Parts: sequence; structure tokens; C-alpha cells
Amino acid sequence: MPTKRLTLIGKPGCHLCDDARETINAVIAELPAECSVELIEQSILDDEALHAQYWDEIPVVLINDRVHTIWRVEPQRLSAALLEETE
Repeated sequence: MPTKRLTLIGKPGCHLCDDARETINAVIAELPAECSVELIEQSILDDEALHAQYWDEIPVVLINDRVHTIWRVEPQRLSAALLEETE
């Protein structure tokens, strides 16, 4: 199973971003060993393009550069997406 790239886009001081990070870390910790995930965090405060695109939607979770979810991360849905075989 190829490594999945999971990107969390948020900003410091965002309680929803903190909640998303906790959920993401819990989901990754429960995945089987053969499921490899690279976690990347990006702040909208450090990137003007990200700020312009996502300022009113954070946190945003991308899987392999595709939007998976905005605002709230549902653990079961995230786990299922990370376990899916890549096309």
C-alpha cells in the first residue's frame, strides 16, 4: 500500500484545528502497520495562497492533495479514506 500524504491546513490558536489534529493523530495511531501516512501541517498565516483559498474553511484536511474534509474530522470516514487503495 503506497504512502498517503495527509495535509492539515489550519492556523495557530484555532480550536477546531487542534481538535482535527487530535483526531488525525488518533486515527493514524490505530491504522495497521502496512498503512503508511505522511502527516504535513500548513498554516494559512504562512502562505498567502492557502489563506486566500481556505481562510473561512479551516481546518481543511487533504489526502494526496485532494480535499477530504473541512471544519470537523470524522474518525471513521478518515480511517476509511486512508485505508482505501490508491487508484
